[in-house]
Amino acid sequence: MRLYEFEGKQLFKKFKIPVPDSRLASTPDEVFAAVTDLGGSVAVKSQVLTGGRGKAGGIKLADGANEARTVAEELFKLKIKGFPVERVLIEPKLDIKQEYYIGVTLDRANYTLVVIASGEGGVDIEETAAKHPEKIIKKQLRVDQDMFSFDAIEIAKKIGIPGDLLKNAAPIIVNLYNMFRKYDAKLVEINPLVLTSDNQLIAADARVSLDDDAVFRHSDLKEMGIEMRHEEGEMTPREQQATEWGIPYLDLDGNIGMFPGGAGFGIMGNDFIHYYGGKPANFMDSGGGPSPERIAKMLVLLDENPKVEVIFGARFGGISRCDDFAKGVIMFLKDHGLSKPMVMRMTGNMWQEGVRMFTEAKEENPELFKLVEAHGIETPIEEISKRAVELAQQAKGGK
Repeated sequence: MRLYEFEGKQLFKKFKIPVPDSRLASTPDEVFAAVTDLGGSVAVKSQVLTGGRGKAGGIKLADGANEARTVAEELFKLKIKGFPVERVLIEPKLDIKQEYYIGVTLDRANYTLVVIASGEGGVDIEETAAKHPEKIIKKQLRVDQDMFSFDAIEIAKKIGIPGDLLKNAAPIIVNLYNMFRKYDAKLVEINPLVLTSDNQLIAADARVSLDDDAVFRHSDLKEMGIEMRHEEGEMTPREQQATEWGIPYLDLDGNIGMFPGGAGFGIMGNDFIHYYGGKPANFMDSGGGPSPERIAKMLVLLDENPKVEVIFGARFGGISRCDDFAKGVIMFLKDHGLSKPMVMRMTGNMWQEGVRMFTEAKEENPELFKLVEAHGIETPIEEISKRAVELAQQAKGGK
């Protein structure tokens, strides 16, 4: 469960990690009032639960309240990776001498916690690790192990924090580690931790992800206005609709709508599509023994997704039945209609009955099935995957 920057900084304050003075605003007029209060030059920072907001133009500098209001008007019209900007955080512009990176996360391979630090902050830490691994400092600790000031001082020295500021840096690192453990976090990051021209260390940004299974242990989060939300980010409209219908669903960035039979079969289908050069537009799980009504709703999510150009269906009848799968598809076609090609395959429990139902329904209403290619066990799933990718490439080439 990812927190907004302003929420992460609320937690930083509780742990005495220095952060800039700030104001949260939801309208350009509120931004004007906030900058009037703060005075001087400011940074206006979009609050969205996704990375890359800086590159997407989601952080702007402004001199004075009038310019800040103009900047805010632009930001409130912005969508970053599909998510609208509904709030911004206003902070004084920092005069920066140096930027550092400090983070704490889980090392799943070694079953430890790990403090990660670098003398190069304000950039993608994964990129730094890939290109310059020697610039990354790591300190492994057991889950039940405390971090002490001498540990933090050693880290601060290695990333180049000046000697006269080690006494300031050590509590920041120790408190970040303590915050990670206290709130059952998966990741906490200060990127960048900035050294200002007046020799202050300040957490200029905050990224905090909590284990959503442990949020119930922390009632104070609710008191701070931090509520449960969808895993690492905000839901898209389709993800919200799927949640209301009880359908596990995740939007991806491809153009082939994935209509699977079960999570395992769905993962395999996604792998096949990637292998043959296509890109899935979603991940979805029908669940065990889905009703025809549930199957019809799954298809609504895909047919109404403007990014989807082809629908790929793969049903393995185990707990579920292929005739129920066929009933759901036929129900969808009769009630909703289909606006894009669909290629699908059934195998397993009652697959012959499912194919028979499709054949009879198509004979009865061929126009309704003109975009549907339905296959049984005699057609390998590899062929169905390749056909879906081929149709997607044709649709893309025709635009």
